[in-house]
Amino acid sequence: MQIYLESSYYINWQQDNVLKQAQYLASKCGNEEETVKACFEFVRDTIKHSWDYELNPVTCKASDVLEQGTGFCYAKSHLLAALLRANNIPAGLCYQRLTVANDKPPFCLHGLNAVFLKQYGWYRMDARGNKQGINAAFCPPIERLAFPILTAGEVDLPEIWTEPLAVVIRALEKYDSYIDVANNLPDIEIINKASTR
Repeated sequence: MQIYLESSYYINWQQDNVLKQAQYLASKCGNEEETVKACFEFVRDTIKHSWDYELNPVTCKASDVLEQGTGFCYAKSHLLAALLRANNIPAGLCYQRLTVANDKPPFCLHGLNAVFLKQYGWYRMDARGNKQGINAAFCPPIERLAFPILTAGEVDLPEIWTEPLAVVIRALEKYDSYIDVANNLPDIEIINKASTR
């Protein structure tokens, strides 16, 4: 579990602003599960999704996401992982491969999180931000993610990564505009077709 607690370049929870925010959120909670919920709801509801709100700059590191108050789903997942790790709660990054629009190709990755809850084990949650048609929530042991897997070629990737995928980092660091990121969303090829639903 130690690797899911580490501070790193992108999940930089030892940065002052991230650490202070994590401590503040935890200070209002009575137990670990309440802390997870508080961190999740803070990122989901307070950090604006770059595309939904048409916001720059493009952020990637957790501390930048918090400072700027905006990020794509990937960046928001980096901040949520950092807030949880700062509270000594193991957290990782997960991805789905989804259609970009209209339930047909092309595909892109969607970023979310997994947290280790003592009562339930690994639990996935999606802090991308709710809007009409999207109602993600923290309600373990039931997952309420932003997007269901509906179309051939879409897939829930089973891995729980400790660090962001390189293809995600490239997309967030290459472009300065949220429009450019949206036009070049990261994707990976699914080798094992049997894993798709």
